[in-house]
Amino acid sequence: MKIALIGFGLEAKSAYDYFKSIDQNNTFEIYDENPKSKIELPDGVKFFGDFHDFSKIQADLIVRTPAVNPSRLPKNAKITSVTNLFFKKCPAPIIGVTGSKGKGTVSSFIAEILRAAGLRAHLVGNIGLPALNELSKIQKDDAVIYELSSFQLWDAQKSPHIAVLNNLEVDHLDVHDGFEDYVAAKMNIAKNQTENDFFIFNAENPIVLKNVENLKNRLKAELQPFQDYNLAHIQENYFLWGDEVLFETNILKIPGEHNQKNACAAMIATFDFLREKGFEIEEIFDFWREGLSNFTGLPHRLKFVREVGGVKFYDDSIATTPGSAIAALNSFVQPKILILGGSNKGADLSELIEKITKMPEQELRKIILMGAESSKLAQKLTQAGFERFINLGQETNMQEVVKTAFENAQSGDVVILSPAHASFDMFKSYVDRGEQFVENVNLL
Repeated sequence: MKIALIGFGLEAKSAYDYFKSIDQNNTFEIYDENPKSKIELPDGVKFFGDFHDFSKIQADLIVRTPAVNPSRLPKNAKITSVTNLFFKKCPAPIIGVTGSKGKGTVSSFIAEILRAAGLRAHLVGNIGLPALNELSKIQKDDAVIYELSSFQLWDAQKSPHIAVLNNLEVDHLDVHDGFEDYVAAKMNIAKNQTENDFFIFNAENPIVLKNVENLKNRLKAELQPFQDYNLAHIQENYFLWGDEVLFETNILKIPGEHNQKNACAAMIATFDFLREKGFEIEEIFDFWREGLSNFTGLPHRLKFVREVGGVKFYDDSIATTPGSAIAALNSFVQPKILILGGSNKGADLSELIEKITKMPEQELRKIILMGAESSKLAQKLTQAGFERFINLGQETNMQEVVKTAFENAQSGDVVILSPAHASFDMFKSYVDRGEQFVENVNLL
């Protein structure tokens, strides 16, 4: 069988390994918009670089890479993806998590809770581990937590047993065919669920609520909103389940009200799953406490780096949306220096600009602008009447950014890298941006 792989990143490499293990006689062609492959190519594979018209590909099977719009592929071809392959073959129940932000944290909370219950939990997907790499290790009594991007859900043919939709905001409009296309992809997480499944969704997010209401007649799963006072919710710095007070919110080792809500989503997502496994309710409460308190945060997600001269530095490089930057600003009461900017993803910045302009100097001391969108950001801030910013432009580097932030901070302040933009103007990825931030903070 001739198999065409679109691009050759980690997911496509996992698909190559999977199909090669099934039949050594399978042949492979790689079609990539980049002139060279990002990773080393296997022997005997044909590589077509600087290739843009995917509609002309001819193969027995095409494996779509996540960031390629399905509309760009041949109309009558047999097409699959790593996500569809995994859902078809996985022997264990899947908890799927998506959202514009927070899905990695919710997925990690869920994994820690299930591990506290003594279950083998496999955390895969957008969080960094290609699902097919784990497939051979998964047994039917295990649990799979799959972090799903809109790109992975674009053409999803199956839905997880338990689906979590954390939130929705404008994102990835540089790839999707508009916001409606982005939302439709996200909603696919619940499209193929049955009456035996569960759909947990953020009822406080108006876009989520509107779309759940619009699709309610077509959604078959049991709907479970959060926060919901019959389920997990927060009241006066305590987590509650219904009327029962469970434990204080300060058991969490990561800051921010948004992470407390992420914890609520994880609690609801694991309740029915653990009940199906035969655990008693009081046992589940103990698993929640242990699992939530075990999680210390993911790299580049509002992660504490270091304190220097009384100034604390936080790496939130994953924050590529305005909503993520707003959540970061809301996570600290101390005066803040915000590092903002990068490349454009088509997001609406108006809510973030409004948030910034309403913050007095004792809350937001200074903004450091960087990247391709820095001049536009400077213009928007000036037009809104906000002048407490330094524009370092696109020709700067992370060393200068960190140095400038430190020079403008005072003891007791926090410096947050929460750019609200993509990273590809100055960095290889958000990971590269975060790693350079951490490296330069450690050099202070």
